Amino acid sequence: MGKVFAEDLLLIGRVIRPHGLKGLVRIESYAESEETFQAAGEVFLEGPSGETVKHRIVAVTPGNRLFLLKLEGLDTREQAETYRDRNIYIGREGLSRRKDEYFWYELIGLPVYLETGGRVGVIRHIVPAPGHDLYVVQEGEKEVLIPAVREVIKEVDLENGKVVIAAKEDLLNLNEV
Repeated sequence: MGKVFAEDLLLIGRVIRPHGLKGLVRIESYAESEETFQAAGEVFLEGPSGETVKHRIVAVTPGNRLFLLKLEGLDTREQAETYRDRNIYIGREGLSRRKDEYFWYELIGLPVYLETGGRVGVIRHIVPAPGHDLYVVQEGEKEVLIPAVREVIKEVDLENGKVVIAAKEDLLNLNEV
């Protein structure tokens, strides 16, 4: 295998722990569905000394943000244990998505505007939460949590580099951090 460069990889989750005795790993997924993993076909696990190790995906069992992965080359609990609390990546070239799905790296740094045109701030990071993600939007010292749901997020325009949200009454005041 040729050298893998960090800019070619996309953080897609974190190994939580081994599952069972046959080398399965339980992961917290940052992807919306198991289809992202299936389309990639392989993942890169962060090893104990920081190296990335490529594994072909044998099977994916979906859950609610927690997936079980069976990876080629991980056949025992002990082998899987070496990846506990380690990051899991896919190659950017293996990305597959639905029409309305966006990756965190595409959203972080985008300015957020109200439908009425007012600027809210910039997405600084994203917090995974049960049900939907929360966008942490910052403008100066002010931070606001924006729920990533269709009723609030009206447009994600990657071409023009912006996110437009509904101008709902009190949304920004209620969610101010």
